[in-house]
Amino acid sequence: MTLSVRIADTHDLDRLAPLFDAYRQFYRQPADLVRARDFLAERMARQESLVLLAELDGEAIGFTQLYPLFSSVRTVRTWLLNDLFVAPSARRSGAGRALLQAAAEQARARGAASLSLSTALDNAPAQALYESLGWVRDTQFCEYGLTL
Repeated sequence: MTLSVRIADTHDLDRLAPLFDAYRQFYRQPADLVRARDFLAERMARQESLVLLAELDGEAIGFTQLYPLFSSVRTVRTWLLNDLFVAPSARRSGAGRALLQAAAEQARARGAASLSLSTALDNAPAQALYESLGWVRDTQFCEYGLTL
């Protein structure tokens, strides 16, 4: 079995959209394949994100989406690893690890000083994976949100 990760483009939208829709459903959003595809298409068209696609023997099994940011305090470019998903049938294939490693390589190649991410407090498998790759849990800052 051959696992590969590459930068996705608009030709991949029909293969990415079901994965993105499943990712959104994992976070308790209603299924909406059209909305998922349109969102990805807009991010790609505007070059607002970088999407990496994991394939196992040519089948799309996972993705990660990164957004460029800046740190004013550190005066550096950073990237936010906002989305990471591997299809349930492909979990434990190494795809999550490969996507995280590829994300770090791509961010580094684009001049990023760091990557950041957040995950659900009860997502222990993801947390273990991140920590096994050297990610460090932030203990100095609390994350807040404001719905507009």
